[in-house]
Amino acid sequence: MQKIEALAREAQQLADSPGGAGHSSARDPRSKVIPIVPLTRNETEVARQMQICNACRYCEGFCAVFPAMTRRLEFGKADVNYLANLCHNCGACYHACQYAPPHEFAVNVPQAMAKVRLETYTEYAWPPVMGALYKRNGLTVSLALAAGLALFLLLGTALAGSLFDYRPGAQASAQASGFYAIFPHNLLALIFGAVFGFAALALGIGVTRFWRDVSAGTASAPAIVEATRNVLGLTYLDGGHGDGCNEADDRFTLARRRFHHFTFYGFMLCFAATVVATLYHYVLGEEAPYPMLSVPVVLGTLGGLGLLIGPAGLLWLNLRRDRARGDAKQRPMDRGFIALLLLTSTTGLALLAGRDTPAMPALLATHLGVVVGLFATLPYGKFAHGIYRSAALLKSAIEKRRGSGLQAGAD
Repeated sequence: MQKIEALAREAQQLADSPGGAGHSSARDPRSKVIPIVPLTRNETEVARQMQICNACRYCEGFCAVFPAMTRRLEFGKADVNYLANLCHNCGACYHACQYAPPHEFAVNVPQAMAKVRLETYTEYAWPPVMGALYKRNGLTVSLALAAGLALFLLLGTALAGSLFDYRPGAQASAQASGFYAIFPHNLLALIFGAVFGFAALALGIGVTRFWRDVSAGTASAPAIVEATRNVLGLTYLDGGHGDGCNEADDRFTLARRRFHHFTFYGFMLCFAATVVATLYHYVLGEEAPYPMLSVPVVLGTLGGLGLLIGPAGLLWLNLRRDRARGDAKQRPMDRGFIALLLLTSTTGLALLAGRDTPAMPALLATHLGVVVGLFATLPYGKFAHGIYRSAALLKSAIEKRRGSGLQAGAD
């Protein structure tokens, strides 16, 4: 124990020395430090803590972060950004750490990593001017956007005379009925195609720049398979021992992992329902709404239920979570994203239940407004964490196959 503390103190002194962590010249006092890419304050704090953890290594088996850490001698900007996005914020290391506050080393890896992740999203956002939205994308902004879009569609429907005069089963014209009697199919396709396309483009450019900067290398088929398995199974939310994360106290629970699964697979089922409905429309020539037992409706219903259970559970955990375990400044962004997911599923299920009633136009306009609001905020909200974390997991799988050679910090 004394040896570990001596090594940890040496690591902290190195991090606090001129040049600090992240510069390969820090180990040679005769060298002149030329900071190519300076670390931010939060990145410097992660580098400091990683050097202490590298001396201790008690948490080496907890998640992918610590094996990746041991492959490095020093921690530059690219290393810190990579490790921060590899962290799943499960809290196991914080609860197990003998150097956590109030110890003088003040090691709190989950919180330090969370602060850097936000900086990563902001730095790699595209267009760059939109990066500031990560810091402003709170609960109020998310709900106001969704409500504004829904109100706009409701007013448009009312002005067109469809909001209060809709009669179930009656055709508005020889070409349109059901949902498309309220909003033409081509209009909906244009709106959602543009919003979804921009979201995919913005996230794609951001994560591509991140991938290039962390020097991830070429992915082999086994590395892709391993990373995919870890992404789909949320492997590193098991606390390293299979019992789960620490939430409100030291008790282990798999609740966070399970609620994430409900959310992720609920979202994917809803996306699959949209894809199948598109095939129905263009290939089979069938227009929505579809029968209750049709594939799109079954997939959408199951997905909607998943997006009720998962986000509700994550919101419950978020409200109860120890403030020391994460970045309190990001809670509005977290809750805004959860609220939009809950509203999407709630309004979607309400539309399903009331699609054959006079309330259908109002339910449809409300649901469409919420969905557009959700997709418009995807590139600049909590959804981005899943994209960057998937990239970090793929880099981790690639590194494991390169051998165990130690690396100097990358700037």
